[in-house]
Amino acid sequence: MKLHEYQAKELLARYGVPVPKGRVARTPEEAEQVAAELGGKAVVKAQVHAGGRGKAGGIKLAATPVEARAAAQALLGTRLVTHQSGPAGQPIDAVLVEEQTDIARELYLAVIIDSARGMPVVIASAAGGMEIEEVAEAHPERIFSEPIDPTVGFQPFQARALAFATGLDGDLNRPAVAAITNLVGAALECDGSLAEINPLAVTADNRIVALDAKFNVDDNADYRQQALFGLADTAQDEPIEVRARDAGIENYVKLGGNIGCMVNGAGLAMATMDAIQFEGGMPANFLDIGTQNDPAAIKAALEIIGADPDVRAVLVNIFGGLARTDVIAEGVVLAKREGLIPQPTVVRLAGTNVEAGMKILDDSGLDLLRADGFAEAARMAVAAVR
Repeated sequence: MKLHEYQAKELLARYGVPVPKGRVARTPEEAEQVAAELGGKAVVKAQVHAGGRGKAGGIKLAATPVEARAAAQALLGTRLVTHQSGPAGQPIDAVLVEEQTDIARELYLAVIIDSARGMPVVIASAAGGMEIEEVAEAHPERIFSEPIDPTVGFQPFQARALAFATGLDGDLNRPAVAAITNLVGAALECDGSLAEINPLAVTADNRIVALDAKFNVDDNADYRQQALFGLADTAQDEPIEVRARDAGIENYVKLGGNIGCMVNGAGLAMATMDAIQFEGGMPANFLDIGTQNDPAAIKAALEIIGADPDVRAVLVNIFGGLARTDVIAEGVVLAKREGLIPQPTVVRLAGTNVEAGMKILDDSGLDLLRADGFAEAARMAVAAVR
């Protein structure tokens, strides 16, 4: 679950990470008022769940409160298209109005989950203000990291090492160590899967300030972080993904193709998408239904797939272990009979109770395309689209 920048900064400020003065505005008049409170000069920043806002025109400088109002007027109610948002862009319902900062240096600081090490890792670089992927590719020697061992936690010497490595020494060393340590505290206590400050600025008067902030909360921690999940802005999410979550379907991800997929198991789902692309098609979604033995749940998942206007064919690929293929077949028949998946539908079943599942499909009298093998199912789905 992603927080907006203003929400992330409010969170980090509570943990002692220095952030610029400012607050969120939802109307041009409110933006003008905030700029006046800041002394006139301000930065007006579109609040969307996408990076690259500056290049896309989502960050504007204002020399006066009137200019801040005009900047907010130009942004609010529009959609911002960046390299991360997709062609449709994301809606701008709020702007963050902040004081302007005289920047001397820009750095990068983040806490992420390193799946290879199996623990969180703090990453720092003196090359702030850039996409960290670009830095990693062009100048990997500029990126420094320290693992957070869960048995002993993040140690002060590690924060000092990162500060020295990025040139934050002398008078800056103590506030830099504090900022790094406090960011780690926020990430760990709030179940952050990503806590990123880019850039972390050194100001002309030798202060350290988080000029930008991204904070993602692990979805699996919703029961522990209910207050943070109450801040979720679903308007920023793909509408069909929101609909899927509301229906209790947690593993649905909208993609850019036209073949809807319902599969059990994440590995099989990934392999199914690979097979579709190998045959020249494109999957419309990722959906792992897991071990599901409830026809109503199967029907609900297929209803989500069928409601996607981009879907022109549906592929059901099930390898039943604990999941019974006869129950899956019942759900497919229910969805097809009720018109929830009007698109051509290819069904491949294998595993537990497969003979009973096939009989349910055969006896339904519905126009279902039966595939005996994995590759054949992908070919039939692509052919159905064409």
